[in-house]
Amino acid sequence: MVTLYIASTDRACGKTALCVGLGKRLQSDGFSVGYMKPISLAAGRLEGGVVDEDAQFIRSELGLTEPIADLVPIPLDPRAVESIMRKQEWLDYPTRLMDVFTRVAKGKDVMLVEGVDRLSAGGLVRLPANEVCQLLDAKSLTVVRYAGLLSLDAVLFYRRILGDSMVGTVMNAVSRRLMDSAEEIARPYIQNEGIRVFGILPEERFLMSVSVEELATALGAEIVTRADKGDELVQNLMVGAMTADVALRYFRQKPEKAVITGGDRSDIQLAALQTSTKCLILTGNLHPQDMIKGVAQEMGVPIIVSRYDTMTTIEIVEGFFGKSRFQQEKKTQCFQDLLSEHFDFNNLYVTLGLK
Repeated sequence: MVTLYIASTDRACGKTALCVGLGKRLQSDGFSVGYMKPISLAAGRLEGGVVDEDAQFIRSELGLTEPIADLVPIPLDPRAVESIMRKQEWLDYPTRLMDVFTRVAKGKDVMLVEGVDRLSAGGLVRLPANEVCQLLDAKSLTVVRYAGLLSLDAVLFYRRILGDSMVGTVMNAVSRRLMDSAEEIARPYIQNEGIRVFGILPEERFLMSVSVEELATALGAEIVTRADKGDELVQNLMVGAMTADVALRYFRQKPEKAVITGGDRSDIQLAALQTSTKCLILTGNLHPQDMIKGVAQEMGVPIIVSRYDTMTTIEIVEGFFGKSRFQQEKKTQCFQDLLSEHFDFNNLYVTLGLK
């Protein structure tokens, strides 16, 4: 059996997406695949059980049967951390991890182990990333969100910490303007340092999209029309602050968008509804006129009413783009297509000793 630890250098690098993409490809190539997230800082507890959205999504996508409590054996929610620090509760966490891992890994050809957003996470329970890799005899693959040559700092640092267990890296979400530097400078340099580059994945706008429901949650806002369309994905953001005579031409420039405008600008709202708009976000805690609601209802466009002013609403929504979670099935196939085209599976299989 082969164990592959997926590490990331920061939040929203694509760690969960890589677990799903690799897992599905391995399964299609005939391998039995297991999954585990040893340390979870995002897990919660509900009616005595463990809840972790990433693990639940991967469990569903890979068709796994193990209970979530086994896939996330050490949830470090605030209550657990406080209990540990007060010495009210102490377990031999390395032994617990090894016991659960042995049970989950039974009969598997490959175990995918999802790390946390930083190498030090888990130190409280004596299970930082390097010790997890050592305990589970795992190889590690680091995914980095490539924003320029200095992004390699984190990859080189991870190699120093993870040592020989780190077999390589994946550069993710590489913008078009940075693709040449990634291919011509970053790849040769990092490989000359002894770190294989298994893939350079271009930025895909669809994967950065956010759902209407996520936008409403981020704003703490109400969806007043077509709440049933909350899972629709928004790829672009536009602000309606122009005069009505130019609004229609402006809104036609970008598809699959959310339009932010004042709740009192029914002329702008109507223009947006005549183009490819996924949702309207009305600011100032002003609800739309009945006529606008009727058009939106008929066209299947959700309207979100934000209690904030326009500038604050823009700041919140802009800060959320690119940080959306991968837990939408619509994104899974898109990422698999990217991997098929830009990820060197043959090299990875050889490196891991998979036949």
